[in-house]
Amino acid sequence: MGKIRVGMIGTGGIAHWHARQLKELDEVAIIAITDPSAQNRERIISEHQLDGVIEFTDYKEMLENSELDAVVICSPHTLHFQQAMDAMNSGCHVLIEKPMACSQKEADVMIETAEKLGKILQVSYQRHFQPEFLFIRDAIANGEIGNLTSVTASLYQEWGQGTVGSWRQNPSLSGGGMLMDSGSHIVDVLLWTTGLSPVEVSPQMQKHQSPVELDSFTSIRFENGVIAGLNIVGFAPCWHETYVFCGDNGGIFYDNGKITIRRLGEKPITPQLPEQTTNQDKSFIDAILGKHEVLVPGQFAKEVVKLTEMIYKAAGYNPLGENEKVIS
Repeated sequence: MGKIRVGMIGTGGIAHWHARQLKELDEVAIIAITDPSAQNRERIISEHQLDGVIEFTDYKEMLENSELDAVVICSPHTLHFQQAMDAMNSGCHVLIEKPMACSQKEADVMIETAEKLGKILQVSYQRHFQPEFLFIRDAIANGEIGNLTSVTASLYQEWGQGTVGSWRQNPSLSGGGMLMDSGSHIVDVLLWTTGLSPVEVSPQMQKHQSPVELDSFTSIRFENGVIAGLNIVGFAPCWHETYVFCGDNGGIFYDNGKITIRRLGEKPITPQLPEQTTNQDKSFIDAILGKHEVLVPGQFAKEVVKLTEMIYKAAGYNPLGENEKVIS
């Protein structure tokens, strides 16, 4: 088999991460990119030596006029659904940035289409490949802290201040605020590391005069009685990411990449972490080559969309509609 021919839809910030990781793979050739911004296209070509790549301003033209095996989608959130659908219907496997879609209905259609066409549909949640989160997931599954009783998952970021005037604060493109954007990674960790399914949510939200929500504090009850607090704060002075997983035989504490295990009356333990062996791009290519199953499938990523949708609905908040009365 020859090189897997990849096209990129969107060449802004996160696309550079994908370009770098794809360039490390001998099995891959990035042959086409699309972005309405000439400046974005020029920058990614220059920084990653994408010599000979074909440039497009419209992704449909790229799909029609390039011979592609796969597409990496790095566009605004509300565009994900149609772009992924068009790419799969053009014969391409799809790696899509978070969130997978802006509604569970869209996610369902995307999954059904991928299955019908026999295409890989993977979502780019990079924490699935990082040693800290692999350790947390395995430790919980192996009963290192006993039966899980509660979780707190928090992200603080200067998101509101840093996205003023960008598409991220335009509801028609973002589909929501901090929860839909950076918060999607935290929802992912909460669901993926624990394997839990939410049954009830009770959120509070605040816009801080932004067009979209910046802060959200959500109490969650899961199906087996585990309770959780999901705190996504976009009006903060810096990035700070923390998780606490409590069980009936201890707890796992994550603070900006540092992990400790605590048990009642004992000294804290700093665990040895597994080595990272792949990433979102390499695993996507390896799944296409049949080396292993899809590691972040659409079926899982849909659960992140589902919980996000539950929280917005419980708050009476519809970023794409008119009902935003509960948020000031």
